[in-house]
Amino acid sequence: MTSRRDTPTRWLRIGIPVMLVLIWLVGGSIGGPYFGKVDEVATNDQSTFLPSSAEATQVQERLADFTGGDTLPAVVVVAGDGTLTEAQLAEVDDLATSIGDVEGVGEVSPALPSEDGEAVQLFVPIDTSGDVAETAEAVRAAIAEQLPEGLQAWVTGPAGFTADLVEGFLGIDGLLLAVALGAVFVILVIVYRSPLLPILVLMTSTFALCVALLTVWWLAKAGVFVLNGQVQGILFILVIGAATDYALLYVARFREAVGSGLRRWDATVSAWRGAFEPILASGGTVIAGLLCLLLSDLASNRALGPIASIGIVFAVLSALTFLPALLALTGRAAFWPFIPETGAVDIPDDLASSGAPVRGFWARQARLVARHSRPVWIITTVVLLAASVGVLQLKADGVPQSDLVLGASEARDGQDVLAEHFAAGSGSPAYVIVPEDRVADAVGVLDATDGIDAVSASSKDAPSGQVAVAVSGGEPVYTVAGPPTATPAGPTVSDGDVLLVATLSQEADSLAAEETIRDLRAAFAADLGECTALVGGSTAIDVDTNDTSIRDRTVIIPVILVVILLILMLLLRAIVAPVLLILSVIVSFGAALGVSALVFNHVFDFPGADPAVPLYGFVFLVALGVDYNIFLMSRVREESKTHGTRPGVLRGLVATGGVITSAGLVLAATFAALGVIPILFLAQLAFIVAFGVLLDTFVVRSLLVPAAAYDLGRVIWWPSKLWRRDGQRGGGENSTRTVHEGATRRSLRAQAAESVELSPDPRDNLGA
Repeated sequence: MTSRRDTPTRWLRIGIPVMLVLIWLVGGSIGGPYFGKVDEVATNDQSTFLPSSAEATQVQERLADFTGGDTLPAVVVVAGDGTLTEAQLAEVDDLATSIGDVEGVGEVSPALPSEDGEAVQLFVPIDTSGDVAETAEAVRAAIAEQLPEGLQAWVTGPAGFTADLVEGFLGIDGLLLAVALGAVFVILVIVYRSPLLPILVLMTSTFALCVALLTVWWLAKAGVFVLNGQVQGILFILVIGAATDYALLYVARFREAVGSGLRRWDATVSAWRGAFEPILASGGTVIAGLLCLLLSDLASNRALGPIASIGIVFAVLSALTFLPALLALTGRAAFWPFIPETGAVDIPDDLASSGAPVRGFWARQARLVARHSRPVWIITTVVLLAASVGVLQLKADGVPQSDLVLGASEARDGQDVLAEHFAAGSGSPAYVIVPEDRVADAVGVLDATDGIDAVSASSKDAPSGQVAVAVSGGEPVYTVAGPPTATPAGPTVSDGDVLLVATLSQEADSLAAEETIRDLRAAFAADLGECTALVGGSTAIDVDTNDTSIRDRTVIIPVILVVILLILMLLLRAIVAPVLLILSVIVSFGAALGVSALVFNHVFDFPGADPAVPLYGFVFLVALGVDYNIFLMSRVREESKTHGTRPGVLRGLVATGGVITSAGLVLAATFAALGVIPILFLAQLAFIVAFGVLLDTFVVRSLLVPAAAYDLGRVIWWPSKLWRRDGQRGGGENSTRTVHEGATRRSLRAQAAESVELSPDPRDNLGA
C-alpha cells in the first residue's frame, strides 16, 4: 500500500499521465504517415545483401566496366499460335522500339527468333539507378498497349522477377496491418469482454509501431542499414505482437491491483512495479537475441537485428509509459462492464490439497501438475521429441526465385515459355571475369561443362553488346553475331580482364543451374588456379546467398542460446531453472519445426524453404518463447519467496496462466497475418512461428515447465539464496505437506471459533 505521504498531489496524478499520452500522440501522428513511404528507402535487390567478399558480389561490382552501364536485364518473350509470320516479326520490331522509349530502359536488343520460329525474345537492359520494379512495370504497360493481335508477351528475367516480388509486398502497409490488428482486436474482446480495454491495448501497440517506423525510416534513408520488404513485414508484426504481449502483462497486474481494492493511482504504481522487471527482462532478452543477427554475413539478416530491436525498444517503452498513463486516466472503467471486484483475483492457498475444491481452469491445471508432475513432464517431453523427428524432412537449402512469389507470376509464366523455345537460361547468363591471356583456357572449361549452352564475350563495340568467342589453335577467336559490320568488334578489356557471358541450358533459378555454377567454380579453380576466374550472375548470387544463409544459421543459433541462457541466469539468480527453460525452448522449437516440415511437404506442397527460414523461426520462437518463460518464472520466484517453491510454482501458474494464454493467442494471430502476403518465405515463417507459439503456450508453458519445476522443487533455484533459504524452512521438498497442514490448522481454528461463545471482554477469551 502506498502511504499518503508518498502519493503525489491530484494535479500530478492527472498531469503525469496526460503528459505521457500527449508525447505518444505527437510521436504517433508524426510517424503514422511514413507507412506509405517505406518503399522509398527499401530495396529487394538480392545482390545488395551479399558480403563484399562473395564471388558473385565481386563480379557484380565490375559488370558496368564491361557493359558500359549498371543494368539489370529483363527478357521479353513474344509467342503466337504457331510459326510467326514476317508481318508479325516486323510488328515485334516496332514493339522493341516502343519498349526502348520507356524511361530507364537502355538499348533494346534486336528481336531474336527461336529455332522453331514460334517465339521471339528481346533483351531489355534496365538502369538500376532508378526503380527497377517501376521500370519493369512500365515496360509491361507499353507492351500491353502496343502488342499486336494474335501475339502474347511476357516480361521475365531478373528484372521481371524483381517486379513480381515487389508487387507481392504491396499489401504490406495496408492489408497486413489490417488483418493483424483486426485479429488482435477480436481476441482481446473475447478475453476481456470489454469494449474499451482492447482499444487501449491496440493503441499501445499501434503507436509503438508508428514511432519505431519513423526511427527506422530515417536510419534506412541515411544508409545505416538495408531495409527490404521482408524485414519491413517482420518489423510490423513483431512490434504489434510484442507490444500487445507486454501490455497484457501490465493489464493483468493492474487488474490484480484493482481487484485487491487499490485506488486508481495506487493500482497504477503497484501494477507498474510488478510488471516493470518482467517486461524489461523480456524485451531485453528479445533484443539480445535479435542483435545476435549482427553476426550474419547477409546484409538483410544483419539489418533485421537492429531494426527489430528498435521496434522492441518502443514496444517496451509504450507498455511501460503509454498504457499505464491510459489506465491511470480511465481506472476501473477500462474493464467495464466486467469490473473486477475486491478479492476477485485472489489465488487459493490449497492448490495442492486433494480434498479442497478449486474453481477456475488454471487452478485445476495447477492441481493436475501437483498430483502428477512427473508423468506430465515426461509424457509432454516424449510427445515433443517425437514431433521433432519431422525436422529430418525439412528442405531448407533454397528455392528457385520463380517460386518465391505465391500465386500468379508473369515472370514465372514467361520463364516457362522461354524454356520451351530457347535455352532456358537466356537473359540470366553466368558472367565470368577472367584475365585476357587466359580466355582460351576459360572458354575450354565452359565448353566442357554440362549445362552451358553458349559462350560469348562482352563488347561495348558490338551492336548486340556481345561477340561470339571460340578457340582456334589455342587462341580465342571473336566474331560479331548478326549481319556483317564494317568494323569488326572485339571484347571489352578492363584492367586486363575480359567478361565472358555463358548462357545456361537450365532455368537460371533452378537447382540444376546452381549445380552448374558450383561445377564451373570447381573446374576453374582446378584448371586456372584459385581466384583466377570469378563466376557471377543471378544464379551465382542465389548460390552465394544460400551458402551464406546456411553459414549464418550454423553460427548464430548457438550464440543466441548462450546469450539468452546468461540473461536468464542473471534474471532468476540461478543456474538450474535457466537450463530447464532453455531445454524446454529447444524441444519446443524442434517440435514446431518438425510439424512445419511435414505440413510444408505434404499439405501445402511447397517446393522447399530458404535457408534463413529455420534461423528466423528460431530467433522469434526462442526469443519470444523466453518472454513467456520470464512471465511465468519471475512470478514463480516472487511467490516462492513467500510461500515456498512448490506452492510458488502452482501460484505462479494460476497467476500467469491467463495472461500467457492471451499473449500466446495474440502473438500467434499476428504472425499468422504474415500469411496474407503472397511471399513463400513469409508464409512459411508465419506458420512456423504461429504454430510454435501456440505449442509453447498450451503445452510447454502450461504443462512441461510447471510440472518439471514442481517435480524438482527448490533445486531449480540452485545455487541462489532462495534455494538455501527454501531448504532451511522446508518450503521446497515438503511444501505439499506444509499446504496440507496449513489447511488443516485453518479448518480446526474455524471449527473451534464456531464452538466457543466469545465474551465482549477480550481477557475472558484467553482461555478459549
